Amino acid sequence: MSKNNLFFDSSAVVAGAVSTSGAANALFMLAVAEEITITISEQVVIESEHALALKSPRSLPYYRDLLRMAKPRIVRIPAPKEVAKYHSIISDPTDAPILAAAVKAGVDYLVTLNRKHFLADPKVAEKSGLRIGTPGDALAWVREQVRK
Repeated sequence: MSKNNLFFDSSAVVAGAVSTSGAANALFMLAVAEEITITISEQVVIESEHALALKSPRSLPYYRDLLRMAKPRIVRIPAPKEVAKYHSIISDPTDAPILAAAVKAGVDYLVTLNRKHFLADPKVAEKSGLRIGTPGDALAWVREQVRK
């Protein structure tokens, strides 16, 4: 059985680095234990580092350790031509590269806390072909996959 592969956007990465008791961190710990694979894009790495530097600089060392231990698969930022087709799927054009990277990476699940642009619009999941949910949703999904 192949490992479940989850794409984290920067909101999920930041949540995992800031709260050691939350579902995002629990997913990171599953990756550390090599039970799942986490995929992120270069854009997510940059955005997460920047967000933590501004909002929670004390979390930066843990964030860096988390990435080192979880060994996420890091994919390139998709080319503008690849991103263009996702502009009609998601309302915020700055999220189109994230959606494009997740689809291109062939992941099982996109993990996000971005309710406004990803979670509140079911058409984003439908049109992209991705499962999309919060870290808690993703953790429940992973547990269900293990039971099967």
